[in-house]
Amino acid sequence: MARFLRATRAEGPGERTAVWVQGCQIRCPGCFNPHLWSFRGGERVTPAHLARRVLDAGTDGLTLLGGEPFDQAAALAAVAAEVRDAGRSVMTFTGYTTGQLARAVDSGRDDVAALLAATDLLVAGPFRADRLDRNRPWVGSTNQEFVLLNDRFPGLLDEVSRSPDRIEVTVDPAGRVEVNGWAEVDALDALLASVGRQQHVARARRAPRAPQDYSVSHESVGS
Repeated sequence: MARFLRATRAEGPGERTAVWVQGCQIRCPGCFNPHLWSFRGGERVTPAHLARRVLDAGTDGLTLLGGEPFDQAAALAAVAAEVRDAGRSVMTFTGYTTGQLARAVDSGRDDVAALLAATDLLVAGPFRADRLDRNRPWVGSTNQEFVLLNDRFPGLLDEVSRSPDRIEVTVDPAGRVEVNGWAEVDALDALLASVGRQQHVARARRAPRAPQDYSVSHESVGS
């Protein structure tokens, strides 16, 4: 696990607990979290321990981000299932397409099937820096899909089309600044300067300054 955020309103519907996993095989050009590509680093936690932390947060549900959640599908499926069993919702971001996930399931990947079964709302597709999405919340590019896997969020797709993205800036007692949500680099720098926080902001999720070339180089879902 790379990061645990107890409560946020910038990573999905309602108030959610967000978990960023460490490691990603896709490595989209222009990714806003390249420091999460390596499978080295982060904190090793058991599924039971992580699920308990999520439930203890008392939020509406869990959002899984990364890194790439489906590269650790078995462990996260166990976490998501426990969260769902407690009546909370699960939202999962993935850089894999729905087609890639379907082919993985068809090939016998029970771990992928289990994480899909424990997910209510899937956001699927690689980030494309040449197709920035400035209208929908939570996603970075227009190719990324919102997929409702059950009836947990009726009407959400209509709401998404009318909901602007949001950005959260928090400052902890030690003065550390963290940012969640999407922001243009220049706009974020101006915001931080206005509150006297121009230094590097760890784990900030930022849109790139300019589009980059994009190519798909990874087809199979990671194990």
